[in-house]
Amino acid sequence: MFARKISLLVQAWPLLALLFAGGAQALPQIQSWTTAGGAKVLFVAAHELPMLDVRVVFDAGSARDGELHGVAALTNSMLGKGAGGKNADAIAAGFEQRGAQFGSGSERDMAWLSLRSLSDPKLLAPSLELFRSLLGQPDFPVADFKRERQLTLTGLEYQLQQPESIAENAFYRAVYGDHPYAYNPDGNPDSVAALRVKDLKAFYRRYYVAANATLVMVGDIDRKRAESMAEEISGALPSGDKAPALPQVAPLKQATTEFVEHPSSQSHVLMGEPGMRRGDPDYFALYVGNHILGGSGLTSRISEEIRQKRGLSYSAYSYFVPMKREGPFTLGFQTRTNKRDEALSVLRQTVQKFVDRGPTDKELQAAKDNIIGGFPLAVSSNRKITEYLAMIGFYNLPLDYLTTFPDKVKAVTADQIRDAFQRRVNVKNMVTVVVGAKAAGSACREHP
Repeated sequence: MFARKISLLVQAWPLLALLFAGGAQALPQIQSWTTAGGAKVLFVAAHELPMLDVRVVFDAGSARDGELHGVAALTNSMLGKGAGGKNADAIAAGFEQRGAQFGSGSERDMAWLSLRSLSDPKLLAPSLELFRSLLGQPDFPVADFKRERQLTLTGLEYQLQQPESIAENAFYRAVYGDHPYAYNPDGNPDSVAALRVKDLKAFYRRYYVAANATLVMVGDIDRKRAESMAEEISGALPSGDKAPALPQVAPLKQATTEFVEHPSSQSHVLMGEPGMRRGDPDYFALYVGNHILGGSGLTSRISEEIRQKRGLSYSAYSYFVPMKREGPFTLGFQTRTNKRDEALSVLRQTVQKFVDRGPTDKELQAAKDNIIGGFPLAVSSNRKITEYLAMIGFYNLPLDYLTTFPDKVKAVTADQIRDAFQRRVNVKNMVTVVVGAKAAGSACREHP
């Protein structure tokens, strides 16, 4: 029975894609309210498919680790390992036998738990009850904790061997200094080895509370049922308090270069600085501008200059990661060791030229067409809508964010892009991280 229903859902996905193919006017209405316990709720009724997606997002990412680096990620990973007296196998079986899916994850800003279930009350009710127990009654079994901690330590050892991970971790440290964003969300070997179950329980009690939660529901239920369900889910948690505001991110005062020697066949190079936050007034100008500069793949300026014209790298790019505070503006490429200084010089020149002159009219129109044309696919499923709603709720973005997105992209001008990049992007003060083999005469210098 479950296999047949799931098969019908898969067949029905194109119907939802068609619903949104018409553009912004076909986007769903977002309803929002606050539960008695203080959780923010965002809800979209979508009756096209007999299913429901639920996501509960907490301000409980690694930025809240304090001195216990890795505690946020490990706490989140333990929530599905035991709850309400059920072990991990019983929990997995409980979801599977009802055709439901449970998920969890964490990043620097946030942590979340998710449930996808068929909307048939006979299947949804027990799946929801199990989900509530994971939220509100985690057991943190010691044996599972030790296993998860060891898996994390093994993962950290692996990261220490991978030039991509080495570069990323060094880049965040260099850009953010002593800010909470500087640290690897997975922690470090010493900090993770020192963690105990009591640390996870304390973190859970502080941050996994209703007042610190955003609850998203998208699917085949009406507003009345959504309100009842929101109270059920929120009621599994104590009210608690919101997490305090994160510290401000300090701008970089001077350029620095860090070289990490590694016996890789290619050099991995990252360059950047603090970029923008969610809800940033310059968001759309920076977003559209970066699409032209380095965010549109092979058609971007950076790829054109480094890859197409000179063959210095197969992949060269740039991107913003907006967060609660200014997330990084990252530029990067991989190249042969004897070509990295040339590629880095071309990258800097390309970015500086874009900052100075901005985009051409042709580039701007092509970027707008590409972004707006691809937007319907970004909201073409319940899962994608759920993820967008989680972002909107967590970062306190306007409820009309999705419906106004295409128009705001369309309204961006070349002057706005040039102005935003000149104020926000400073090539002369950027951090540069290089991971690779030493090269004779290289401009890169090793830092302790």
